[in-house]
Amino acid sequence: MRVCFVGYGSIAKRHIGNMKTLYGDECIIDVLRHSSSGTEELQGVDQVFYDWSDIKIDYEAIFITNPTVKHFDTLKIATERTKNVFIEKPVFEDYKKPLDELKLADDGIYYVACPLRYTAIIDYLKNNIDFGSVYSMRAISSSYLPDWRKTDYRETYSAKKKLGGGVALDLVHEWDYISYLIGYPLTVRSIIKRSSDLKIDSDDTAIYIADYEDKVVELHLDYFGRKAIRKLELYGKDDTIVADFVDSKITWLKEEKEMIFEETRDDYQKKELRHFFDIVDGKTTNDSDICHALKILQIAKGEWN
Repeated sequence: MRVCFVGYGSIAKRHIGNMKTLYGDECIIDVLRHSSSGTEELQGVDQVFYDWSDIKIDYEAIFITNPTVKHFDTLKIATERTKNVFIEKPVFEDYKKPLDELKLADDGIYYVACPLRYTAIIDYLKNNIDFGSVYSMRAISSSYLPDWRKTDYRETYSAKKKLGGGVALDLVHEWDYISYLIGYPLTVRSIIKRSSDLKIDSDDTAIYIADYEDKVVELHLDYFGRKAIRKLELYGKDDTIVADFVDSKITWLKEEKEMIFEETRDDYQKKELRHFFDIVDGKTTNDSDICHALKILQIAKGEWN
C-alpha cells in the first residue's frame, strides 16, 4: 500500500505515525509539501515532493491535510492520482463550492475526517442511549488557542480567516458527532463572531441553538477558555448524563454512576484510519462522504434553515 499526504502539519504527522504503527512497512508514505522546511526530518516518510508535476505514482489513497482553504483545489488534482481520498475536516471553507469541477469518480471513495465518532464515549452513547427519551442536549468545546497550538498561534491557520480558520469551522467535530447521534436539525440559530483579545482575525466564538422535532440542542464553541472543556450533556426522562471528552468518562448525575474509558487520542484516530481503509477495501460503506460534510459545514456556518 502506498499513500501520499498533501501537507505536513501536526495532523499529518499524527496520521503518519499511527499508520506506521498499524501497518508498518506494508505502508509506504510519501509527502507533498509547498516548500522545504530547513533540515527537518520527516519521520516515517519515503519520498518528499514539492510539486504535483514531480509525482508519477498512482496512490492507493491520498490524504489532504493542508489548510482548509486549499482543500478544494487539492482535491481537483488529487483525483488524477487516486480514487481514494481522505480529507481532513472541514471538507472546504465554503459549502457552495462547484462540485462538478472536481470530476469525482463514480467508484471513488472521498471520506471526510470525523474522529470524535471513534471515541469510546460516542461509541457507547450511540449504542446504549435511547435519544428518543432525551429532551435536550448541550455541548461545549472551549480551549485556549495559544496553548492548543504548539507554534505561534497567530501564525496558524486557525487564526487566519483567509486560510479557512475560525472556531466555527475548526471545531466542526461537534456538529458531526451530534448529527451522527441524532441526525440533522430542522433549523439552527447562531452567533459567530470574534469576542476576545486574541491576536487573530478569525472568529473565536460560535454559539448555536438547534431545533429538532423532539428536542433542542445548544452548542458553545470558543478559542479563549483558559482550561480545556469538551462535554456533551443529555437531559433526559430518567437522568442527566454528562459525557466528558477531556477526562474520557460518562457520568449519570441522578444515579451517581460513572464510567471511565482508558483511551488516548491516538487510539480513536487509529480506529478512524482502519475504518477508512475498510471503506477503500469494500468492507463497509462510506458514512462520512462529501455530501454529509457539506451539510455539516452549512450548519457550522450558521446557514442551515
